[in-house]
Amino acid sequence: MSQQTWTAVDDYFNGLLVAEDAALLSAVADSDAAGLPPHQVAPNQGKLLHLLARIQGARTVLEIGTLGGYSTIWLARALPADGRLVTLEADERCADVAARNIARAGVDHVVDLRVGNALGTLPLLADEGAGPFDLVFIDADKPSNPAYLDWALRLTRPGSVIVGDNVVREGAVVAPASEDPRVQGIRRFTELVAEHPRLTATTVQTVGMKGYDGFTLALVTD
Repeated sequence: MSQQTWTAVDDYFNGLLVAEDAALLSAVADSDAAGLPPHQVAPNQGKLLHLLARIQGARTVLEIGTLGGYSTIWLARALPADGRLVTLEADERCADVAARNIARAGVDHVVDLRVGNALGTLPLLADEGAGPFDLVFIDADKPSNPAYLDWALRLTRPGSVIVGDNVVREGAVVAPASEDPRVQGIRRFTELVAEHPRLTATTVQTVGMKGYDGFTLALVTD
């Protein structure tokens, strides 16, 4: 199968099942115009996050990695009016674009966008007594994924869901000798998930307009 076929299939299902409104389309367009990397989730993946949050009955969400705010909007729209989504972004330029996109989507009243390295921001959240979060979405720098998992576990409860994005790396994840720190970060993240007594999880491979990748879905059990 080719990338052309994968994209065509995504387009077919997205056209029937995934409604991107003006705010979502503008979030992508403005991110592109600002020169942000095109790393936001695909529309069907954004809808999946939205559905996971709704199925979970989430009232609180933690997102590690905001980029231009596209996934933030999908997640925020799944929350009740008094819900809270804390999203962490290291890059000020990305955060500026995201803040505008989030406000235009009308979800800024539930979104708390924090700028700074997440490994510095997460301890502050813990000190504030933030959480427990019902859902955590990890989509930032992959070498730090093991540390993000540790913080996700500290900031969740039994029944919380943790989602890790971009875990297949076009198949590179199966290369134990890879010199790519992103691959090694994902491999260690996966090993930690597998061996952790408080987690049960699976990974789903995906193909589509974003190419070949996948996500890990974990449930906090204890």
